Amino acid sequence: MRAAPLPLAAGALLLLAGCAARTPAPTAAPQTAAEAECRQEARNSPAVRDLARRMVIGIQAQMDRVQEEQRIAESQAYTDCLRRRGLSRGGGVEPVRRPGLF
Repeated sequence: MRAAPLPLAAGALLLLAGCAARTPAPTAAPQTAAEAECRQEARNSPAVRDLARRMVIGIQAQMDRVQEEQRIAESQAYTDCLRRRGLSRGGGVEPVRRPGLF
């Protein structure tokens, strides 16, 4: 039993890589200027910054919990900013919260 020649195997790999490269990446909906400003405001909100100070590097369970709390605080700050500007967030469904973190 002979192994396939190396050039044939390399050619097959290149062919597969070429097919994968042509797949378009999913694109997010473009943000309006107000959405981008609210996103930045949410990242810099006092609640998110205060949670970042509570992060203890090296304790994975605590890091996971604080990161989840940060995600929730940032999401709430983003929604609040949009509401102040008279915009809606869209979607209408609250994100799923992972059990065991609170």
